[in-house]
Amino acid sequence: MPTLADIMTKDVFTTPPATPVSEVAASMVRGRFGSAMVTQGPMLLGILTERDVLRAAASGKDLTSSAASEWMTRDPETAEPGMDAEEAAALMLSKGFRHLPVCDEAGALAGVVSLRDVLSMRIGRRVP
Repeated sequence: MPTLADIMTKDVFTTPPATPVSEVAASMVRGRFGSAMVTQGPMLLGILTERDVLRAAASGKDLTSSAASEWMTRDPETAEPGMDAEEAAALMLSKGFRHLPVCDEAGALAGVVSLRDVLSMRIGRRVP
């Protein structure tokens, strides 16, 4: 069974915590990313997902001045690169999220895996 190191995206879309939500959302649309990892240096502070952006938009606040850190999920659940892909799928399904940051032993962001990545591996095809 593959591990997360085998299927994770290593070139992760990251953003500093002070970046306005509107700017992060625009980058997510351009890059076709479902989430942005909010980082300070190599350390993961949080994750801003499509759902978080929708929540921010529904709030009526000015998203050109609302920082990503205001809407991100702080201290998100993470996994290590050696985690079994099936275990990651079970974790994401049980907790109700679609993106799982992967951090190394030192806690630095190493990649991200999506539920789509895991399920695509399970049925034997890689999603572009």
